[in-house]
This record gives sequence, structure tokens and C-alpha cells, in this order.
Amino acid sequence: MKSKYLIIAAVLLLIAAIFVYSRRPQPVEVEAYTLTEGEVRASVSNTRVGTIKACRRAYLAPATGGQVASLLIKEGDKVKQGQVLLEVWNQDLKAQAELQKAQIKANRASAEQTCQLAGSAEREGARMQRLQKNKQIVSEEQVDKSVTGGKSQRAGCRAALQAVEVSEAQLAVAEAAVQRTLLKAPFDGTVAEVNAELGEFVTPSPPGIPTLPPIDLLDLSCLTVSAPIDEVDAAAIKTGMSACVSLDAFADKRCSGVVTRVAPYVLEKEKQARTVEVEVTLRDPKDLTELLPGYSADIDVLINQKDRALRLPAEAILENHRVLLIDPDNQLQEQSFQPGLSNWNFTEVLSGLKAGDKVVTSLGKEGVAAGVTVRIKP
Repeated sequence: MKSKYLIIAAVLLLIAAIFVYSRRPQPVEVEAYTLTEGEVRASVSNTRVGTIKACRRAYLAPATGGQVASLLIKEGDKVKQGQVLLEVWNQDLKAQAELQKAQIKANRASAEQTCQLAGSAEREGARMQRLQKNKQIVSEEQVDKSVTGGKSQRAGCRAALQAVEVSEAQLAVAEAAVQRTLLKAPFDGTVAEVNAELGEFVTPSPPGIPTLPPIDLLDLSCLTVSAPIDEVDAAAIKTGMSACVSLDAFADKRCSGVVTRVAPYVLEKEKQARTVEVEVTLRDPKDLTELLPGYSADIDVLINQKDRALRLPAEAILENHRVLLIDPDNQLQEQSFQPGLSNWNFTEVLSGLKAGDKVVTSLGKEGVAAGVTVRIKP
């Protein structure tokens, strides 16, 4: 009878143990990362989207207004420096230049005549002086008159030559006026847009009043990415630093970029963070393929880099440089660490953790907190 009670008691204890075990908290399944060494890059990215820009861009308009007489290009044409793109009606100015050329010819002929006469008068004065020295019958008055006449003719020759120079200067003025009616390419480039037609009247933009330019010219031999960097991060950026460029239009990053300009001032715009404009130039010709000015782009400037550093992924890090460490009993412990280099993906661990430690990366999962027992998801 006694043994029967003992068996019943044992069964009840077993049932109680099973009940308690079944009601215990179940381990939370989490994703984990094992600390290893790898590359860590400290970089700075733009705060707002950047823009692909041509290395040179000119909005061209003639120096003087008038009616378009010749339009020598169309959109998409490649042009050379100095090539005439557009000509404003200038027949009156060209006629003035031709008139000045004719005037120069006339003045040169007149100067030649005057100088020949001056030479003859000077020779006559010299003969009169020799006759007087040889005591021949030549009055002093005749000698003086002849010498003075030669000098006067020589002065007339110089005046005629000066008249030729004046005419040449007037021709230069007339030709300059003609040149002001010609719109020429300031550099080798591609015509992006033409906003003029034959017969239309074009004018240069008045000061302070922007108007649509007749021709938009781009130099596509090189491209730059201009992007705003937060004023806090901009201090670490120097020209010559390497940079990667990513574009919404293309999947791959282009990492042949070099910082070529850091603006010497801070942009101050209402309702926006203060930023510094940074320009990155892509050096590899392959990275320039298919790029067009105006594409949106982001830059990632490399500040520092370590090829082998103990690192943590960004998704495992809590505020104030803390992580949830998985101990040998699969319980979570809060652990602080000292960070080093950091970017959007990884942060270097200087102290507080060691290689092989496991930390939780699924921090947003319900139930994940210090003291909880976990099971690592395969």
C-alpha cells in the first residue's frame, strides 16, 4: 500500500515538473553576427541630392542686339573654339569696314605723293646750300626758302603717314563692331540648346534681368558631381581625396572620383541645413559613359580606411555605442564598446569586444532585451 502512494506521488511530481517546464519562457529566435576583422572605411556623404554637371557650360548671346541673319549650327552639333555659331545682321557695319579699307588705300597713295614731294624739296634745298658754299650767285633768301620748303614738305609727309595710321585704327574699330555681331564658341563643346531662329530679333541680357540665351553650349570632355555636404562633415574633406559616385539611373557605383573643389563658403538657405558645396570629378573615361549633365547623383568621400579592423555591422549597434552580447548560456547582456572608424555599414571596435563574440543584429524584434534567453537563427 505504501509503495502505491509513493508511485502516485512520483507521478504527480512528474506532472508538476512537466507543467512548469511547459510554462517556462521560450527562447527568442534572433539573428546574430560574429565579430571578425575586415575593411572599415570612414566616409562622408552628401545631405541632399547632387547633380552631374559639365566641366564648362556657357549661355551665349551676341554682344549687340539685332536680327538673326545666319544660324550656322543646330542642337547636338559639336563645335570648335572660335567657330561662328550665329550672326546678327551687320551689312551696314561691314560696309563701314570696306569704306575704311578704301580710305586707307587713298591715304597711303596721298602719303606716298606727299613724301615724294618732300624728298624732292629736301634735295633742292641741299643743292641750294652747296651752291652758296661754292660762292655761286645764290641769295641767302633763296637758300632759306628752299630749305624751309623741304622741311614743310617733310612735315606734310609725316602728317600723311599719321592719317594712314588713323584710317587703320578706324578700320579696327569698324571690324570690332562687326565682330560684336558674331557669336563664336568660347571653347570646344556640344550645342545643347538653340533658342533662336532666322529673322528673329535677339538681344543680350540686361544687367540683373536673365533672359533665355540664344545658344547653350556644353563642354562634355569632363564631368563633375556637385553635391552639398553638411557643414559639420565638410571640415574633414580636402581636395585630392578619393570618392565614389552613385546614380539613381545606374546600379553600379563609380569610384574613380577625386575631390577637385571644396567651396570656400557655407550655403545659407532658409529652412535648410547649412551646407558646403563639394565637387567630385570622375577620372576614368569608362565612368563617364552614358552620363548626362543634369543626372541626380550622390557622393561618398573616403576620409580614412583600414583594411583589417575588428568591426560591427550598423544594425547591431544601439545608442551610445552599446550592443546586446550573447553569452555562453545564450542570454543577452548589454555591452558597451569604444568605436573607431565608422560609416553607414560598419563601425570599428577599439575595445570592449573581441573577435568571436556574437552580437544580436535583429534589435527591432519583439522581446529582444538584456537578460532574455535567445536561440540563434540558422
